[in-house]
Amino acid sequence: MKNYQGSDYALNKFSDGIVYRFADRTVKISLEDYLAENPEKTEQNFGELKALSDSIYREQDRLENAQTNKNISIHGLEETDKLSTASLEDEYTRQHEEEIMEYIIEKYLTEKQARRIRLCIYHGLSSRKIAKLEGLHYRTIQDSLVLAKKKIEKYLKNF
Repeated sequence: MKNYQGSDYALNKFSDGIVYRFADRTVKISLEDYLAENPEKTEQNFGELKALSDSIYREQDRLENAQTNKNISIHGLEETDKLSTASLEDEYTRQHEEEIMEYIIEKYLTEKQARRIRLCIYHGLSSRKIAKLEGLHYRTIQDSLVLAKKKIEKYLKNF
C-alpha cells in the first residue's frame, strides 16, 4: 500500500508553497519567492497556480492508485478461497455438517425458527432484514434466533 503522507500530492497539498520533487532534491516555492521572481503577479495568481498544482498532483496520484490496484501479486493465489478448490475430504465434511444442521433444524426447531435460522445462516440476512421481510419488530426475530441457536447448541452438546 502506498504511503499517502509521503506522496507528492500530500506534500504539495499540506505545504504553504508549491512543491516540486526531483530525484535528488525537493524544491519549495513560497509566495515570497514567487512574487520576487514575478513582480507583475499577485497573491491571487500564486493561489491559482497552487490550486492548479494541487489538482495536477491529485490527478497524478489518482491515476497511480488506479494502476496500482490493477497490479496484484500472483504468489499465494492458490491459497485464496476464490481460486482454490476444497479437497474432497473438506467438501464431504462440509456437506455432512450441512446435513446434520438440516436434521437439527427440522427436528428441534419450530417452523418459524427454522425459516428464520435458514435465512440467517444460509442467506446471510440480519435479524433486521428478516424482521422487515416478515413485517415484525427486529427484537422479535432476534429473540427467536437466539432461542433457535440455544436449541441447536443444546443438541450439539449431546451429539
